[in-house]
Amino acid sequence: MRERLTDGLYGLGWSTLKALPDPVVTRLGQHAADAVWRRRGAGVRQLEANLARVVPDPTARRLAALSRLGMRSYTRYWLESFRLPTWGEDRIRDSFAPAGVHHLEEGLASGRGVVVALPHMANYDLAGAWVATRLGAPFTTVMERLKPETLYDRFVAYRESLGMEVLPHTGGSAFGALARRLRAGGLVCLVADRDLSASGVEVTFFGETTKMPGGPASLAVRTGALLLPVTLWYDRSPVMHGRLHPAIEDPGTGTRAERTAVMTQRLADVFAEGIADHPYDWHMLQPLWLSDLDTRPDNTRPDNTRPDNPGSPGTEPS
Repeated sequence: MRERLTDGLYGLGWSTLKALPDPVVTRLGQHAADAVWRRRGAGVRQLEANLARVVPDPTARRLAALSRLGMRSYTRYWLESFRLPTWGEDRIRDSFAPAGVHHLEEGLASGRGVVVALPHMANYDLAGAWVATRLGAPFTTVMERLKPETLYDRFVAYRESLGMEVLPHTGGSAFGALARRLRAGGLVCLVADRDLSASGVEVTFFGETTKMPGGPASLAVRTGALLLPVTLWYDRSPVMHGRLHPAIEDPGTGTRAERTAVMTQRLADVFAEGIADHPYDWHMLQPLWLSDLDTRPDNTRPDNTRPDNPGSPGTEPS
């Protein structure tokens, strides 16, 4: 019953919100975000605990202000996602203004293949639709299986309608498929700021230890593809902004695992820079640092709140 209700609510969002005028959706989103923020549920409290590591002078007042902006940003992500399939190509092209696009264009032109790695910031679905529309560059991503299966199918269909090839997160087979796309000179995009599984790579992030997916760096090491970090953020306008950072270079020495660890740490450093600049657009409503996870009563990994796979897509190519 709970799964059917969840699927029904998502279906209602896609069918209803896409028909409403933009100003109405914006107001509804802000009211809904503020209502959730005022209830101070577990997600809001965890967001503030995460932000306390990110911002200097994390007073209770400042954290409350940032978490309110964070919930508005998070709600904007969802509302945009429900409405993106109805946007025309012109609107998609005009709704994202990234800097550093030449890093991606030059990487694709080189034929080496490109791995784009992003944190949970702003709306990477919009960024992906922009890449497919503005640059005409198809790409592959992975997505964890959701329950019920009908909800998973909804998200796959949604992302494929935006120009993405979506692979299920099935361990080594997903890694192998991604490696083949890269060796053919293709583009792979992965969300990569959270992986509390046994296969995650330990990194220092804002001065504390956490785990991040080793998949993006491992793919680059094994295929020779470029690894490009991307950070995203909103401002007060309808346009999302972003930056494609310079490629993270393979150190070239050490074992594959050691090279992967070095590159993953460098990726974490770039993410930290972008998150520190735009903390309210980092949608991390779950425990992230290992010290927080250790304090959970069951010491288990909580569910994610966005339908993507933040973990490593396996470690071995086929």
